[in-house]
Amino acid sequence: MRRFSTRVLLQQAKPPLLSARAPLPLFVSARSPQASVPRSITQRRSPSPLSQTSKRYCSYRRMCSSRRDTSGSTNVQGREVLPTNVKPQHYDLTLEPNFEKFTYEGTVTIDLDVTEDTDFVTLNSNEIEIHSAIVSAKGSIVDSKPEISLNKDDQTATIKFGQAVAAGSDAQLKLTFTGILNDNMAGFYRSSYKENGETKYIASSQMEPTDARRAFPCFDEPALKAKFTITLVADKSMTCLSNMDVDTETEIQGGAKKAVKFTTSPLMSTYLVAFIVGNLNYIETKNFRVPIRVYATPDQDIEHGRFSLELAAKTLAFYEKAFDSDFPLPKMDMVAVPDFSAGAMENWGLITYRIVDVLLDEKNSGASRKERIAETVQHELAHQWFGNLVTMDFWDGLWLNEGFATWMSWYSCNVFYPEWKVWQTYVIDNLQSALSLDSLRSSHPIEVPVKRADEINQIFDAISYSKGSSVLRMISKYLGEDVFLQGVRNYIKKHAYGNTETGDLWSALADASGKPVQSVMDIWTKNVGFPVLSVTENKEGSSIHVKQNRFLRTGDVRPEEDQTLFPVMLGLRTEKGIDEDTMLTERERDFPIPDLDFFKLNADHSAIFRTSYSPERLKKLGQAARDGRLSVEDRAGMIADSGALAASGYQRTSGMLSLLQGLDTESEFVVWNEILTRIGTLRAAWIFEDDKTKDALKAFQRALVAPKAHEIGWEFPENDDHILQQFKALMFGSAGMAEDPVVVKAALDMFARFSAGDLSAIHPNIRGSVFTIALKHGGLKEYEVVLDRSRHAPTSDEKTTALRCLGASEDPELIKRTLGLAMSEEVKSQDIYMPLGGLRSHAAGIEGRWNWLKSNWDELYKRLPPGLGMLGTVVQLTTASFCTEAQLKDVEDFFASKDTKGFDRAVEQSLDAIRAKINWLKRDRDDVEQWLSSNSYLQSKL
Repeated sequence: MRRFSTRVLLQQAKPPLLSARAPLPLFVSARSPQASVPRSITQRRSPSPLSQTSKRYCSYRRMCSSRRDTSGSTNVQGREVLPTNVKPQHYDLTLEPNFEKFTYEGTVTIDLDVTEDTDFVTLNSNEIEIHSAIVSAKGSIVDSKPEISLNKDDQTATIKFGQAVAAGSDAQLKLTFTGILNDNMAGFYRSSYKENGETKYIASSQMEPTDARRAFPCFDEPALKAKFTITLVADKSMTCLSNMDVDTETEIQGGAKKAVKFTTSPLMSTYLVAFIVGNLNYIETKNFRVPIRVYATPDQDIEHGRFSLELAAKTLAFYEKAFDSDFPLPKMDMVAVPDFSAGAMENWGLITYRIVDVLLDEKNSGASRKERIAETVQHELAHQWFGNLVTMDFWDGLWLNEGFATWMSWYSCNVFYPEWKVWQTYVIDNLQSALSLDSLRSSHPIEVPVKRADEINQIFDAISYSKGSSVLRMISKYLGEDVFLQGVRNYIKKHAYGNTETGDLWSALADASGKPVQSVMDIWTKNVGFPVLSVTENKEGSSIHVKQNRFLRTGDVRPEEDQTLFPVMLGLRTEKGIDEDTMLTERERDFPIPDLDFFKLNADHSAIFRTSYSPERLKKLGQAARDGRLSVEDRAGMIADSGALAASGYQRTSGMLSLLQGLDTESEFVVWNEILTRIGTLRAAWIFEDDKTKDALKAFQRALVAPKAHEIGWEFPENDDHILQQFKALMFGSAGMAEDPVVVKAALDMFARFSAGDLSAIHPNIRGSVFTIALKHGGLKEYEVVLDRSRHAPTSDEKTTALRCLGASEDPELIKRTLGLAMSEEVKSQDIYMPLGGLRSHAAGIEGRWNWLKSNWDELYKRLPPGLGMLGTVVQLTTASFCTEAQLKDVEDFFASKDTKGFDRAVEQSLDAIRAKINWLKRDRDDVEQWLSSNSYLQSKL
């Protein structure tokens, strides 16, 4: 599941950015960035010989010792898990949604394997009204009216029956219930769209991580796999979809409705169950051995699903070969859902997407949108094996799902579109997102212990996705890709339809490679953080001395935080090539170098560390970059390291600025992208400084980017390749936001023609940049034009781009309008972060949205339930851009009196990010001013 995205392009709308990488101003870069109460059984009918057993399991918050039971579930001390007295084998589930009352009626019969003598069953249930229960065993009814007790805090229901069922029995639990078609995008929920001005609804589902219990009573843990037979009852005209293909369709209620029964599924986890009811159109391809369809609501052009459809057919065939494992289901459906909190969800055989992440209007969308959709589709299809067929044992193994699907999406995208050079982009995208979040004290290990349901949503972040995939990228280099994939094949074959822990993957990779994978990689997955390697040169002995220490963005590592010694794959590049075998496993060590004239650690930046060189070596590497002796990945990664080390106090910011200034002849998009990201990070940290310094930084950016922007231009002929299109868009947007008069005039001319009715005047690649420049230089008239596009543009892509740009206006009244829009019914909850994100480009917007959050806190808390993820996104958006002591104290004071359960990580990560910027400014405020002055930027007139 894609809970966040690491790239935020000017012309794109994306799911919430949940990583702690500081949000960057729009003007800088194309890549921005409950306590449980123990339950008791009430109103026992009669004493039971199993009373002690019942008491033993009546508390859902079991404090259990570490063990792995026969279900495959590994328990840790204090983890809230269900009792193990029964295990589900099969669910027969029937649901009938009511679009007038926004409710649904349900019946579920669960076949149970009774593992020990018991007189109760506890399962998960949340916001469901259970009407009746019947317990049967060995074909006979045990209790037709058992006691039903609910625990809202634990999200459980306990069915207590008067007669015990013996271990080894096959039992059945039948429940009838009513649920809510909520508007929180969780469980079984309603999603709306407009058709001819009228609001219409579909019912869709989102179960990951712990919301199947909102849809139907179930054993909602990933290791408790079962088979599912699902029946949906709906109006005859509606489409009904589920994980499997249709078995039977029967007319009921005199032909007004139909009951659609689906084929029984293989063993699967509850979080992968999916069903959709509504009016949908579809297109189909038969270019794979099972049917593949893309569905969308009638307000969308279904042909816009063609790119994703054909890509899915090619990708499934590719994955079958790569994994040596056939896709096991009889069909694959992909659905564009109008309301969707994430980017996409990998439900087995029924993948759901945010509209902009699956439908592509190739004539009216930019190159970056196409790449985003390809990456998303291939990510979700990789999950069909890694996550769905083989599933993590519990949520602390989330990275096994998400890290691998992320790595595989980049791997397959590179195979399908080698001209996109995605592994170059990976270095400035996933790797930097991982390093950014993991440089905070409030980060967490890849394998992070989670005990409560409200903790799980918070680990769908850059650690599980980006650091997880970076660890896999690192080990694939260590083992070799062919050996790595052979280990993956063995892993899938051995554990198909089962559950695994991280050690199972290491074992498979070790068997395939003969290398000590677990001893090397456990340190990376079980410990928080990563090292910075300090390099000094022993010139007499032709060697270098390398020392590792914990890296923190705040620059204040305490001794107790610097105990882990990582096995660091140095990737030493010299004139003789790349040494992939040398590893630093201790605190410090000398390494021979054939020729000290040229060397660089972390070749192509495939390993997880920062490198700190002396100023002299950094200068030589800068020259090596200009001479073409470093790869694109090397150059981009070196710039990223320099920026991060300056921000954290390992190097002076003036050194980074000198390095960037010397790269004005750079010719590669990826390197420029990282250059502008680092300038953007600096300008974001200095955004509350005096205008003189801010104007000087803007002048530096303008002097650096404007010549290149003018050179490559902003016309987009059909023969422009994929990367050149993005390069032109990046440089145009960056020059325009730095007030380059030529680009500003071009943008305003395009916008004037666009406003006059020439909708082709702005190319999709630079749509967001032009909108933003026009808003910064205009007023109410320009705002109304962009607002109108957010309401009436023909595609979701353009609508969300316009919505995101509205915050660029610095007019106080228009800032208020943008903030009001975020809380209005006009903006869907899934998109609330978009107008808020646009306000990060100026101090007035940053302060305005924080005051807005404080004033609207109660309403926001109600609209965005804290356990579902979106509230944490909004908290980070409205706080992480702050840079002063007073602002830090304001945020600390506000949340000190609030219950932050469900988004506490978001608060801590924002506070850490603010502290890091405060420290940076204290250290280098004068250093930056002196550099700007000595390089004649401080006196520049705009």
